[in-house]
Amino acid sequence: MSSTIYPITVKDIKGNDIVMETFKDKVILIVNTASKCGFTPQYQSLEALNQEYKDKGLVILGFPCNQFGKQEQGNEQEISQFCELNFGVTFPLFSKVEVNGPNAHPLYQQLKKSAKGLLGSESIKWNFTKFLVDKHGNVVDRYAPTTKPEELKEIIEKLLA
Repeated sequence: MSSTIYPITVKDIKGNDIVMETFKDKVILIVNTASKCGFTPQYQSLEALNQEYKDKGLVILGFPCNQFGKQEQGNEQEISQFCELNFGVTFPLFSKVEVNGPNAHPLYQQLKKSAKGLLGSESIKWNFTKFLVDKHGNVVDRYAPTTKPEELKEIIEKLLA
């Protein structure tokens, strides 16, 4: 498996295939999201980061996931409408994925292998776990759901420089 995420194909929220290489030369923040989670208000902070840095080379990618407390039960259209109406989300959203287990999406397999969690664990513990990827498609680090998006500004700015 390549060390970058670029060869991996994902489906956007409308079901179109997108090769991660589309985001080459961008700093990427990848987040597994859910609409009915205590961390759901982070959509607002993520969108604020998006607005502040999108023209400087940051792209935020949201991957809805229903693996934690069944907090993302809607279909893609419902998820998209929820994010747009409640949080004004304009960054790209993708089709629902599994992030753990035998059906974990290849993107998440690569992310988890590249940036292990607490005590070297690969599994994702909850919604709104964040992965930061550099301009070359290499995973830089993993951040816990409790890490607020705005706390990543300093590292994002360094990666964009």
